[in-house]
Amino acid sequence: MFVPTRTQLFRFTVVALVLTLFSSCGFKRKKYENPITKDTQQPDKVLFDKAIGDIERGRYEVARLTLQTLMNTYDTSEFLAKAKLAYADSWFREGGASGMAQAEAEYKDFILFYPALEEAAEAQEKVCMIHYRQMEKPDRDNVHAFRAEDECRNLLQQFPNSKFAPRAQQLLRNVQEVIAEGEFRRGVFYHTKGSHPAAANRLQALTDHYPLFSQSDEANWLLGDSYEKMGPRFRQKAGAAYARIVREYPLSSFVDNAKKRLAAMEMAIPEADPVAYNRMKYELENREKAGMMGSTLGALKRGPNVRLAAKSGSPAMEPMRPTIPVTVPAGAAAAGFTGDVSVQQVGPNSALDTQPDARGTAAGQPGATPAPGAAAGTTATGTAAGTNGAAAPAEAGAAGNGQTPAATGTDSNGAAAGADSGTTSGSDAGSNGKSGKKQKAAKDKRKKS
Repeated sequence: MFVPTRTQLFRFTVVALVLTLFSSCGFKRKKYENPITKDTQQPDKVLFDKAIGDIERGRYEVARLTLQTLMNTYDTSEFLAKAKLAYADSWFREGGASGMAQAEAEYKDFILFYPALEEAAEAQEKVCMIHYRQMEKPDRDNVHAFRAEDECRNLLQQFPNSKFAPRAQQLLRNVQEVIAEGEFRRGVFYHTKGSHPAAANRLQALTDHYPLFSQSDEANWLLGDSYEKMGPRFRQKAGAAYARIVREYPLSSFVDNAKKRLAAMEMAIPEADPVAYNRMKYELENREKAGMMGSTLGALKRGPNVRLAAKSGSPAMEPMRPTIPVTVPAGAAAAGFTGDVSVQQVGPNSALDTQPDARGTAAGQPGATPAPGAAAGTTATGTAAGTNGAAAPAEAGAAGNGQTPAATGTDSNGAAAGADSGTTSGSDAGSNGKSGKKQKAAKDKRKKS
C-alpha cells in the first residue's frame, strides 16, 4: 500500500490551492446551462447573449442590468422566459445568503408565470439545491434540511416525468439521511442516559418513517433494547423491533444478536425478505468510500457527509410528525387536539357589517331603545313616563305650586338622573310662577292709575 510522505502531501496541497485560486479569479469560464442556440441579430437576442457572457465571466451585476433592459424594453420578446430564468441564475451563481434568497424568490416567480415550460422543473430543482447547499451537519440547525426536503418533494409531486426527477429523488434520499441521523443521535443520547421512554419514542418514529436510513438496523436494535428495559408490558414491541432487523436488514451485523433475543423471549424468528436482501446488497456494493482528504478534512467541512445515503428505494413522501410516547395513556393522548388550525378572511356579511353599531345606541343617547321595565318618574300629584330609560318628573301640578316632585324609578341607569331632573325642573317652574304673579299685579296697578 502506497503511503505518501509529508513532502508529497505538501506539494499536493500547494497544487490544489493554486488551481483553486486560478479558477476563482476568472481564468476558467463556466459555461451557462441554458443558452439560446438560435443564430439571429435581433436586438433582444443580442442583449441576451451579452448578459450570458457576463454571467459566465462572473460579472453578475452587469448581467442583471442587461437582462432588466431586455425584459423592460422587449416585453413581448420570445426570449423573455429565458431572460427571467437567466436573471435568477445570476443570483444563484453569485451565492451567499442574500444571493440565495434572491434566487429563490426569482425561481418561484418563474414557476408562477411559466408553469407549463420545461424550465419550470429546472427552477424547482434549483430551489431544492439552494437549501441543499446550505444544510448543516446533523447535530446542528436543520431548518435548511427540512426546507430542502419540502422543495425536493414538491419537484417529484409537481413534475414527476421531468428529466430532473431522478436527481431530485437522490437529493431527497441524501436530505432524509441527514435528518434521520440527527434524530438517531438524539435517540442514542436518551438511550445512553437511561431515559428509555424518550429513546423509544425517537427511535420508533425514525425507523417507521425513514427505513432507508443507513443505520436503521442499529436504531431497531436500540429500540428493542429500550422497550425491554421499560418492562414486560412492552415485550411485544421489543420483539417486533428485533424481528424487523432479521426480516428487513438480513446483512446487518445485529442479525445474530436479534435472533438470540427473539429465542430468549420465546418469539418466532422470521425469514429474511428477498427484496430487502437484494436492496441491502446493492447498497453495500455501491456505497461510497471515504477518501484520504475526506477523512482528514471532514471535521472542517461545513456541510454534512451523505456518502452513506441510500442509492435506491423510494424516499418518504410525507414529513415526519411528532409522535406520542407509548407510556402516555390512551385516554390522555386522545383528549388532545388533533385537528388543523385554519385562517380565513372575514367576508362582507359578517356581524360587524350587518348589525347596528352598539356604540351609537348606548343608554342615555337619542334613538336608544328603553330596556324592559324602564323606570317611570312619580310625583305627589301625577306621574309621567321618563324618556331614554330615565325617570322624569311629572309636569302636572309641579309648575303651579313649585313643589319638588319625588321621582322614583326601577331603571338602574336613569333613576338618579330622573330624581335630579325632577327636583331642578320643579324648582325652576315654581320660581317662574311667582314672578309671573308679581308682573301681572304691577300691570293691573298701572292700568288703574
